[in-house]
Amino acid sequence: MKKTPLLHAALSQAIARLGHGDMIVIADAGLPVPEGTPCIDLAVTRGVPTLAQVLAAVLTEMQVERIIVAHEMRTRSAALRDYIAAILPATAAEEISHDELKALSRHARAVVRTGEFTPYANIVLVAGVVF
Repeated sequence: MKKTPLLHAALSQAIARLGHGDMIVIADAGLPVPEGTPCIDLAVTRGVPTLAQVLAAVLTEMQVERIIVAHEMRTRSAALRDYIAAILPATAAEEISHDELKALSRHARAVVRTGEFTPYANIVLVAGVVF
């Protein structure tokens, strides 16, 4: 049995396959998943699991070089934006429009759908290296 907190096999496998610069999107329940982009659907019901819960689990296995969020998050989901800044204080962050984030998700290795119902609650994690 694995010793790390992340138990979801498909999510753990997606992280293990990442190379430097590859992206994973952790998404709210409503973000459209582009055709051809793998979707790891964790959503059970409204709010289960939350984006914060999934992000915390992913960060136990993934080296994140930088993050990208929609600038709409700053005003529409400030508490979530503050949480992200608090758990990734030394990680470079970029803000783009929500439409740009949706377009960028086409290039992700996977989109992880959560049960999050907070507006603009999506984050792109860009893989770093551990050396």
